[in-house]
Amino acid sequence: MADITATMVKELREKTDAPMMECKKALTEAAAIATNAGELMEKAEEILRVKLGSKASKAASRVAAEGVVAIYISPDQKLGAMVEVNCETDFVAKNDDFLALSAKLAELVATQNPADVAALSAMPHGATTVEESRKALIGKIGENMSIRGFKRIPATGLLTQYLHGGAKVGVLVDITGGDATLAKDIAMHVAASKPAAMLASEVPAKLIEAEREVARLKAVESGKSADIAAKMVEGSVAKFLKEVALVSQPFVKDDKMTIEQLLKSKGATINAFNLVVVGKDIEKKVTDFAAEVAEAAAAAKGV
Repeated sequence: MADITATMVKELREKTDAPMMECKKALTEAAAIATNAGELMEKAEEILRVKLGSKASKAASRVAAEGVVAIYISPDQKLGAMVEVNCETDFVAKNDDFLALSAKLAELVATQNPADVAALSAMPHGATTVEESRKALIGKIGENMSIRGFKRIPATGLLTQYLHGGAKVGVLVDITGGDATLAKDIAMHVAASKPAAMLASEVPAKLIEAEREVARLKAVESGKSADIAAKMVEGSVAKFLKEVALVSQPFVKDDKMTIEQLLKSKGATINAFNLVVVGKDIEKKVTDFAAEVAEAAAAAKGV
């Protein structure tokens, strides 16, 4: 592997919030086992999680691109849609024309049921198409924007929405029973706690295996015997599942009760929930302003 650079250390620190020296050590250790640059960063993050615990993943869910989640719910609350529309800056994410187009896209998804983003882009929008409207808005604002994806949600019960952080996080919950206050509280809880699934049995296997590997490495570092280490691993995985399954999470407004207990007390059932976080898993370009100024100055001098 190539030498560890300051840029790599900075990138890992921004992802994890770990101390700079710990990031450098983790990258150096990871370089001995990684086969490529992408794997190097993954291994380094894993090493930090083992050494520093949950603090190392503190920044893992930071938004990496700008834009909004637009939500549409039918008047009878039986049909909804969520659309993620990305742009380059937060300034444009607050632009009225950008928000109006995003809202219209969510309505089209719900009412017209397009098969994919290409089909949505080809749909009529005013006197033209969605795609032509998008291009026209790019020309007007001077910033690129794209439709990243969407979800169309038919409800078993009634749908309730919640948007957080300037529509950077969007939630739709499908609830039977309870009342409007409960539905809003559940939607707010999902936005805050970001559960991976409704039930522990529904948590994706990939997430479980990743957690199991981290727990295994921690157990190995502890120096415990094999049987105790195995119990430590299973205990860590069980704790993880309890933390990421919606029904077992402590309610954000009253951590003395779980979501399951809250629902039971209100005679309600969550049929489904949908969560969209703008920019999740998108790499955001970090601009070094000082470097750009220096480069521009050098270019002006003909260097």
